Amino acid sequence: MKRSYLLAELAQLLGAELRGNAEHEISALATLQSAGSADLSFIANPAYKKYLSTTQAGALLINAELADEFAGNKLVIKNPYVAYARLSAIFEFLRAPYSGIHPTAVIGEDCFLGEDISIGANAVIGDGVTLADGVIVGPGSYVGNDSVVGANTRLAANVSVYHGVSIGADCMLHSGCVIGADGFGFAPDASGWIKIHQLGGVQIGNKVEIGACTCIDRGALDDTFIGDGAIIDNQVQIGHNVRIGKNTAIAAHTAIAGSTTIGAGCTIAGAVAIAGHLTLADKVHITGRSMVSASISEPGSYSSGTPLAPTKDWRKNAARFRHLDALATRLIKLERTHGAE
Repeated sequence: MKRSYLLAELAQLLGAELRGNAEHEISALATLQSAGSADLSFIANPAYKKYLSTTQAGALLINAELADEFAGNKLVIKNPYVAYARLSAIFEFLRAPYSGIHPTAVIGEDCFLGEDISIGANAVIGDGVTLADGVIVGPGSYVGNDSVVGANTRLAANVSVYHGVSIGADCMLHSGCVIGADGFGFAPDASGWIKIHQLGGVQIGNKVEIGACTCIDRGALDDTFIGDGAIIDNQVQIGHNVRIGKNTAIAAHTAIAGSTTIGAGCTIAGAVAIAGHLTLADKVHITGRSMVSASISEPGSYSSGTPLAPTKDWRKNAARFRHLDALATRLIKLERTHGAE
């Protein structure tokens, strides 16, 4: 059930400095542009300063540098964006999931089911599965034989977890994601492709979030591994035996080929392609639509590809790319000739 909070309560929760009416009630979060008197908004980007004079928000999360530019109620805090993220948890309203095991769910043999679990309509739990306390399995989801799901982890509707997968505590798996599908392993033969059966599994740490329609392949021999706190967006492909470090973030449409290791604290932007058998160090940041074809041993930001340009200019530059090697060769000859003089 939705409830309101006094600004004094929110200030205490966040450890923020309250300036204004401590008794003002807040019932929702909203943007600067759309907020009303019962809403709390925030400013984290100076580009939105132009809205400070017109917003109707009942209060703002704001840092000390901008606090004097807003005359209304405010919670002054060092990082308003992080404060907003923390408060979003208490303002989210979700109906309680089905309590217990729905009559249409199918439960296999030799399972261990913890306390306060929820298994929705038409879900299927295989043999030898462990669901720890507080696990939620959404309608139509499947947990394969001998898999383990840690405490308070939530599987949304229509999630597919194959056999022999281990998922940690406090994770969130969104609809349509597939965990533990076969890796793309085939050996070429004169008669065609010979399938390499994938004998490993998938290990997912604690507090991992996996977006809708993302696929994480099982390992060929060893397990594919996703570290604690990793966040993976929608429609990401992670190949067999990939290892993702702690707190790494991967945006949508990224594809990571097999046996690549990505360190901790990395950010991989959208539509990045990472070749197989590479190693990326901790705190590597890859910008959107980059192609990573070699290992990266030093932290930092890396990019590839060509930036957007008017089509006429882009075509000219694309045509010149084919001549770069010849131009470089001519330049070296010219330098040698002038050096000899």
